Amino acid sequence: MIYIGLDDTDTLETRGTGHLAREIAAALAGDYEVLGVLRHQLSADPRVPCTHKNSCAAILLADGEVTVVFNRVKSLMLTEFVPGSDPGLCVADAVPAAITAFGHKAQHELVTQAEARAVAAAHNLLLAGLGGDEDGVIGALSAVGLAADGSDGRYIEVARVRDLTGLQPVDALLAAGITAVQTLGGQPVHDGLVNADRLRPARRNGRPIAIVEWQDDHWFPLKLD
Repeated sequence: MIYIGLDDTDTLETRGTGHLAREIAAALAGDYEVLGVLRHQLSADPRVPCTHKNSCAAILLADGEVTVVFNRVKSLMLTEFVPGSDPGLCVADAVPAAITAFGHKAQHELVTQAEARAVAAAHNLLLAGLGGDEDGVIGALSAVGLAADGSDGRYIEVARVRDLTGLQPVDALLAAGITAVQTLGGQPVHDGLVNADRLRPARRNGRPIAIVEWQDDHWFPLKLD
């Protein structure tokens, strides 16, 4: 699998990194099998400079050559560069445990650009800043590590899930690309209607899982980090 991490591509006046990640995924889909686009939440520490909620994004490809993918995505990001943003990009296939550990650290502590660059260099990962102060390298590296973890974040795009609207039977979710529907406590859900508006399945064990709770007369999906 190829993991593409990006962050800090926006400003307060522009669409977020997740939107750009989805556009890049669409551009790559003609040449690669895109397995999904993920959102990962980083530290909410008020000292962390961010435009919205300090999240980063990852794109998952079934396969590819790391350098070729890196250069392709770099070109796409530079074309869409927003003045005032501080974008970073990371692309990897094999992701060492140290990179995932860095991602989890960035979710709970202040980390620095120097730390991100040092960890990436120690493991020969392709990591680059693409403008501004380049602080996006922190989130880009974190996104790769957290995506490789397999049980962090949520899908903002996967298969045909975004095509679903309104109340849908569980089978419709499964047919659209959701692997399973379950409660927060892990109880499988097989029957009933699910509100599919803005459905964003969690990534658990490397799969898109819709985690739901019962509200009135139907299942309501939860957005989990």
